[in-house]
Amino acid sequence: MHDFAYERQFDKRRSRKGRFDDNEDTYYKFRRQEQSLPPIESFDEPPEGDRWSTWDQSIPTERGPLPRPDWVVTENAAVDTELGVLKTGKEADVFLLRRGVPDTDRSCLLAAKRYRDAEHRMFHRDAGYLEGRRVRESRVNRAVSSRSSFGRQAIAGQWAYAEFMALTRLYVAGVPVPYPVQITGTELLLEFIGNADGIGAPRLAETRPDDRQLTDLWDQAVDAMVTLAQAGLAHGDLSAYNMLVHDGRLIIIDLPQVVDVIANPRGGWFLERDAANIGRWFTMHGLRDAVPSPEDLGELLRIEARLD
Repeated sequence: MHDFAYERQFDKRRSRKGRFDDNEDTYYKFRRQEQSLPPIESFDEPPEGDRWSTWDQSIPTERGPLPRPDWVVTENAAVDTELGVLKTGKEADVFLLRRGVPDTDRSCLLAAKRYRDAEHRMFHRDAGYLEGRRVRESRVNRAVSSRSSFGRQAIAGQWAYAEFMALTRLYVAGVPVPYPVQITGTELLLEFIGNADGIGAPRLAETRPDDRQLTDLWDQAVDAMVTLAQAGLAHGDLSAYNMLVHDGRLIIIDLPQVVDVIANPRGGWFLERDAANIGRWFTMHGLRDAVPSPEDLGELLRIEARLD
Protein backbone atom coordinates (compact mmCIF):
# COMPACT_ATOMS: atom_id res chain seq x y z
CA MET A 1 0.00 0.00 0.00
CA HIS A 2 1.19 3.50 -0.83
CA ASP A 3 1.95 5.71 2.18
CA PHE A 4 0.81 9.06 0.79
CA ALA A 5 1.27 10.91 4.09
CA TYR A 6 4.91 9.87 4.16
CA GLU A 7 5.30 10.78 0.48
CA ARG A 8 4.04 14.30 1.15
CA GLN A 9 6.45 14.61 4.07
CA PHE A 10 9.32 13.28 1.99
CA ASP A 11 8.48 15.66 -0.88
CA LYS A 12 9.38 18.61 1.34
CA ARG A 13 13.01 17.52 1.14
CA ARG A 14 13.05 17.61 -2.64
CA SER A 15 14.25 20.49 -4.76
CA ARG A 16 11.83 23.27 -5.68
CA LYS A 17 11.27 21.71 -9.08
CA GLY A 18 9.75 18.76 -7.29
CA ARG A 19 11.64 16.21 -9.32
CA PHE A 20 13.15 13.19 -7.72
CA ASP A 21 15.16 11.56 -10.46
CA ASP A 22 18.47 12.28 -12.12
CA ASN A 23 17.14 14.37 -14.99
CA GLU A 24 18.43 17.52 -13.29
CA ASP A 25 21.97 16.24 -13.65
CA THR A 26 23.96 17.16 -16.73
CA TYR A 27 25.21 14.41 -19.02
CA TYR A 28 27.89 14.88 -21.65
CA LYS A 29 28.53 12.90 -24.80
CA PHE A 30 32.30 12.51 -24.75
CA ARG A 31 33.66 12.75 -28.29
CA ARG A 32 37.19 12.44 -29.58
CA GLN A 33 38.93 13.68 -32.70
CA GLU A 34 40.99 10.52 -32.99
CA GLN A 35 39.49 7.24 -34.09
CA SER A 36 41.34 5.31 -31.40
CA LEU A 37 43.17 6.02 -28.18
CA PRO A 38 46.87 6.80 -28.69
CA PRO A 39 49.45 4.48 -27.12
CA ILE A 40 50.79 5.31 -23.67
CA GLU A 41 54.50 6.01 -23.80
CA SER A 42 56.90 5.40 -20.93
CA PHE A 43 58.11 8.26 -18.73
CA ASP A 44 59.65 8.92 -15.33
CA GLU A 45 56.61 10.79 -14.05
CA PRO A 46 53.08 10.95 -15.50
CA PRO A 47 52.33 14.04 -17.62
CA GLU A 48 50.65 16.95 -15.90
CA GLY A 49 47.02 16.11 -15.15
CA ASP A 50 47.65 12.36 -15.12
CA ARG A 51 48.51 10.17 -12.13
CA TRP A 52 49.90 6.78 -11.29
CA SER A 53 47.25 4.12 -10.88
CA THR A 54 45.58 4.23 -7.48
CA TRP A 55 45.09 0.45 -7.45
CA ASP A 56 47.76 -0.12 -4.78
CA GLN A 57 46.21 2.58 -2.58
CA SER A 58 43.09 0.50 -1.97
CA ILE A 59 43.06 -2.49 0.34
CA PRO A 60 41.57 -5.78 -0.92
CA THR A 61 38.17 -5.09 0.68
CA GLU A 62 38.02 -1.84 -1.31
CA ARG A 63 38.43 -3.62 -4.63
CA GLY A 64 35.85 -5.29 -6.80
CA PRO A 65 34.67 -8.87 -6.25
CA LEU A 66 36.44 -11.97 -7.49
CA PRO A 67 36.71 -13.41 -10.04
CA ARG A 68 37.87 -10.09 -11.45
CA PRO A 69 37.16 -9.43 -15.15
CA ASP A 70 40.21 -9.78 -17.40
CA TRP A 71 39.89 -6.23 -18.68
CA VAL A 72 40.60 -4.68 -15.24
CA VAL A 73 44.12 -3.23 -15.21
CA THR A 74 45.77 -3.92 -11.85
CA GLU A 75 49.43 -3.31 -12.66
CA ASN A 76 51.07 -0.73 -10.38
CA ALA A 77 52.96 0.70 -13.37
CA ALA A 78 49.68 1.80 -14.96
CA VAL A 79 48.79 5.46 -15.43
CA ASP A 80 45.38 7.07 -15.02
CA THR A 81 44.63 9.61 -17.75
CA GLU A 82 41.56 11.80 -17.44
CA LEU A 83 39.76 12.17 -20.78
CA GLY A 84 36.72 14.32 -20.02
CA VAL A 85 33.50 14.78 -18.09
CA LEU A 86 30.69 12.25 -18.49
CA LYS A 87 28.16 13.67 -16.03
CA THR A 88 27.79 16.39 -13.44
CA GLY A 89 25.28 15.83 -10.68
CA LYS A 90 24.01 17.17 -7.40
CA GLU A 91 26.22 15.01 -5.20
CA ALA A 92 28.96 13.70 -7.48
CA ASP A 93 30.59 14.18 -10.86
CA VAL A 94 31.62 11.39 -13.21
CA PHE A 95 34.73 11.52 -15.39
CA LEU A 96 36.03 9.30 -18.15
CA LEU A 97 39.37 7.77 -17.20
CA ARG A 98 41.78 5.57 -19.09
CA ARG A 99 44.01 3.28 -17.01
CA GLY A 100 46.85 1.89 -19.08
CA VAL A 101 50.35 0.43 -18.84
CA PRO A 102 52.96 2.44 -20.80
CA ASP A 103 54.46 0.82 -23.91
CA THR A 104 51.79 -1.90 -23.94
CA ASP A 105 48.30 -2.33 -25.32
CA ARG A 106 47.05 -3.07 -21.79
CA SER A 107 44.42 -0.45 -20.92
CA CYS A 108 40.78 -0.01 -19.98
CA LEU A 109 38.26 2.80 -19.77
CA LEU A 110 36.76 3.58 -16.36
CA ALA A 111 34.06 5.87 -15.03
CA ALA A 112 35.50 7.82 -12.09
CA LYS A 113 32.65 8.91 -9.82
CA ARG A 114 33.85 11.56 -7.39
CA TYR A 115 31.67 12.65 -4.52
CA ARG A 116 32.01 16.29 -3.65
CA ASP A 117 33.40 17.43 -0.32
CA ALA A 118 31.01 18.15 2.51
CA GLU A 119 30.83 21.89 1.76
CA HIS A 120 29.87 21.45 -1.90
CA ARG A 121 27.45 18.52 -1.80
CA MET A 122 23.72 18.78 -1.97
CA PHE A 123 22.51 15.82 0.08
CA HIS A 124 19.22 17.59 0.62
CA ARG A 125 17.31 14.33 0.36
CA ASP A 126 19.35 12.04 2.56
CA ALA A 127 17.23 11.73 5.70
CA GLY A 128 14.70 9.21 4.44
CA TYR A 129 17.34 7.03 2.80
CA LEU A 130 19.56 6.93 5.88
CA GLU A 131 16.83 5.52 8.12
CA GLY A 132 17.98 2.09 9.23
CA ARG A 133 21.54 2.73 8.05
CA ARG A 134 23.87 2.60 11.05
CA VAL A 135 27.57 2.30 11.76
CA ARG A 136 29.10 0.74 14.86
CA GLU A 137 30.38 3.94 16.42
CA SER A 138 27.66 5.68 18.41
CA ARG A 139 29.56 8.97 18.07
CA VAL A 140 29.21 8.79 14.30
CA ASN A 141 25.51 7.93 14.55
CA ARG A 142 24.91 10.94 16.82
CA ALA A 143 26.82 13.24 14.49
CA VAL A 144 24.88 11.99 11.48
CA SER A 145 21.59 12.58 13.30
CA SER A 146 22.57 16.13 14.31
CA ARG A 147 24.03 16.98 10.85
CA SER A 148 27.11 18.51 12.48
CA SER A 149 30.15 19.31 10.32
CA PHE A 150 31.64 15.95 11.26
CA GLY A 151 28.26 14.32 10.66
CA ARG A 152 27.96 15.77 7.16
CA GLN A 153 31.41 14.45 6.32
CA ALA A 154 30.44 11.05 7.72
CA ILE A 155 27.30 11.08 5.56
CA ALA A 156 29.43 11.88 2.51
CA GLY A 157 31.64 8.90 3.22
CA GLN A 158 28.58 6.72 3.77
CA TRP A 159 27.20 7.56 0.33
CA ALA A 160 30.39 6.54 -1.48
CA TYR A 161 30.96 3.40 0.56
CA ALA A 162 27.29 2.42 0.44
CA GLU A 163 27.32 2.64 -3.35
CA PHE A 164 30.51 0.59 -3.63
CA MET A 165 29.21 -2.11 -1.30
CA ALA A 166 25.83 -2.18 -3.02
CA LEU A 167 27.44 -2.51 -6.45
CA THR A 168 29.68 -5.30 -5.15
CA ARG A 169 26.78 -7.18 -3.62
CA LEU A 170 24.53 -6.74 -6.66
CA TYR A 171 27.22 -7.62 -9.20
CA VAL A 172 27.80 -10.91 -7.37
CA ALA A 173 24.03 -11.51 -7.24
CA GLY A 174 23.77 -11.08 -11.00
CA VAL A 175 22.03 -7.70 -11.07
CA PRO A 176 23.05 -5.77 -14.22
CA VAL A 177 25.25 -3.05 -12.72
CA PRO A 178 28.72 -1.74 -13.71
CA TYR A 179 31.58 -3.75 -12.25
CA PRO A 180 32.93 -1.84 -9.21
CA VAL A 181 36.70 -1.72 -9.74
CA GLN A 182 37.73 0.02 -6.51
CA ILE A 183 37.01 2.77 -4.02
CA THR A 184 39.64 5.20 -2.74
CA GLY A 185 38.30 7.77 -0.30
CA THR A 186 35.23 9.22 -1.98
CA GLU A 187 36.24 8.24 -5.54
CA LEU A 188 34.64 5.16 -7.08
CA LEU A 189 36.18 3.64 -10.20
CA LEU A 190 33.58 1.72 -12.16
CA GLU A 191 33.28 -0.18 -15.39
CA PHE A 192 32.67 2.31 -18.20
CA ILE A 193 29.46 1.44 -20.04
CA GLY A 194 29.91 2.53 -23.64
CA ASN A 195 32.06 1.91 -26.69
CA ALA A 196 35.82 1.80 -27.09
CA ASP A 197 35.98 5.42 -28.28
CA GLY A 198 34.58 6.69 -24.99
CA ILE A 199 31.00 7.33 -26.11
CA GLY A 200 28.77 6.50 -23.16
CA ALA A 201 25.69 4.33 -23.52
CA PRO A 202 22.39 6.26 -23.64
CA ARG A 203 20.07 6.41 -20.68
CA LEU A 204 16.80 4.51 -21.04
CA ALA A 205 15.04 7.89 -21.09
CA GLU A 206 16.95 8.81 -24.25
CA THR A 207 15.91 5.72 -26.19
CA ARG A 208 12.88 5.15 -28.41
CA PRO A 209 12.50 1.37 -28.51
CA ASP A 210 10.04 -0.37 -30.83
CA ASP A 211 7.42 -2.72 -29.38
CA ARG A 212 9.68 -5.77 -29.35
CA GLN A 213 12.58 -3.88 -27.79
CA LEU A 214 10.27 -2.26 -25.24
CA THR A 215 8.97 -5.64 -24.08
CA ASP A 216 12.51 -7.03 -23.84
CA LEU A 217 13.71 -4.02 -21.83
CA TRP A 218 10.69 -4.34 -19.50
CA ASP A 219 11.49 -7.99 -18.87
CA GLN A 220 15.09 -7.04 -18.06
CA ALA A 221 13.94 -4.26 -15.72
CA VAL A 222 11.59 -6.61 -13.87
CA ASP A 223 14.28 -9.28 -13.52
CA ALA A 224 16.75 -6.73 -12.13
CA MET A 225 14.29 -5.21 -9.66
CA VAL A 226 13.13 -8.64 -8.48
CA THR A 227 16.75 -9.68 -7.86
CA LEU A 228 17.26 -6.44 -5.91
CA ALA A 229 14.17 -7.13 -3.81
CA GLN A 230 15.24 -10.72 -3.14
CA ALA A 231 18.51 -9.28 -1.80
CA GLY A 232 16.46 -7.11 0.57
CA LEU A 233 17.26 -3.90 -1.28
CA ALA A 234 15.56 -1.15 -3.25
CA HIS A 235 17.40 1.22 -5.55
CA GLY A 236 15.64 4.07 -3.78
CA ASP A 237 15.67 6.54 -6.68
CA LEU A 238 15.10 4.38 -9.75
CA SER A 239 13.96 6.00 -12.97
CA ALA A 240 14.60 5.90 -16.70
CA TYR A 241 17.42 8.38 -16.07
CA ASN A 242 19.60 5.96 -14.11
CA MET A 243 19.27 2.97 -16.39
CA LEU A 244 21.59 2.64 -19.37
CA VAL A 245 20.96 0.66 -22.54
CA HIS A 246 24.08 -0.83 -24.10
CA ASP A 247 23.87 -3.30 -26.99
CA GLY A 248 20.30 -4.12 -25.98
CA ARG A 249 21.24 -4.74 -22.34
CA LEU A 250 19.70 -2.73 -19.50
CA ILE A 251 22.18 -1.63 -16.82
CA ILE A 252 21.30 0.07 -13.52
CA ILE A 253 23.53 2.90 -12.28
CA ASP A 254 23.63 5.44 -9.43
CA LEU A 255 23.10 3.48 -6.23
CA PRO A 256 24.39 5.70 -3.39
CA GLN A 257 20.91 5.87 -1.87
CA VAL A 258 20.29 2.11 -1.93
CA VAL A 259 17.76 1.19 0.75
CA ASP A 260 17.73 -1.84 3.03
CA VAL A 261 14.02 -2.56 2.81
CA ILE A 262 14.04 -4.64 6.01
CA ALA A 263 15.94 -2.23 8.26
CA ASN A 264 14.36 0.92 6.82
CA PRO A 265 10.84 1.40 8.23
CA ARG A 266 9.72 2.75 4.84
CA GLY A 267 11.41 0.04 2.81
CA GLY A 268 8.18 -1.11 1.18
CA TRP A 269 7.37 2.45 0.17
CA PHE A 270 10.72 2.78 -1.63
CA LEU A 271 10.11 -0.50 -3.45
CA GLU A 272 6.70 0.64 -4.60
CA ARG A 273 7.93 4.03 -5.71
CA ASP A 274 10.76 2.51 -7.78
CA ALA A 275 8.17 0.23 -9.39
CA ALA A 276 5.80 3.13 -10.06
CA ASN A 277 8.54 5.29 -11.63
CA ILE A 278 9.71 2.58 -14.00
CA GLY A 279 6.21 1.33 -14.78
CA ARG A 280 5.09 4.85 -15.64
CA TRP A 281 7.87 5.29 -18.22
CA PHE A 282 7.17 1.99 -19.92
CA THR A 283 3.42 2.62 -19.98
CA MET A 284 3.92 6.06 -21.49
CA HIS A 285 6.05 4.53 -24.23
CA GLY A 286 3.44 2.01 -25.25
CA LEU A 287 4.02 -1.16 -23.20
CA ARG A 288 0.97 -3.39 -23.45
CA ASP A 289 -0.04 -6.82 -22.12
CA ALA A 290 3.17 -7.30 -20.13
CA VAL A 291 3.46 -9.91 -17.38
CA PRO A 292 3.78 -8.70 -14.74
CA SER A 293 1.98 -5.49 -15.61
CA PRO A 294 3.39 -2.16 -14.42
CA GLU A 295 0.46 -1.93 -12.01
CA ASP A 296 1.37 -5.25 -10.40
CA LEU A 297 5.13 -4.73 -10.15
CA GLY A 298 5.12 -3.01 -6.76
CA GLU A 299 3.23 -5.83 -5.07
CA LEU A 300 5.49 -8.41 -6.73
CA LEU A 301 8.57 -6.67 -5.32
CA ARG A 302 7.07 -6.59 -1.83
CA ILE A 303 6.45 -10.34 -2.03
CA GLU A 304 9.98 -11.04 -3.32
CA ALA A 305 11.40 -8.94 -0.48
CA ARG A 306 9.24 -10.93 2.00
CA LEU A 307 7.44 -7.82 3.17
CA ASP A 308 4.02 -9.41 2.54
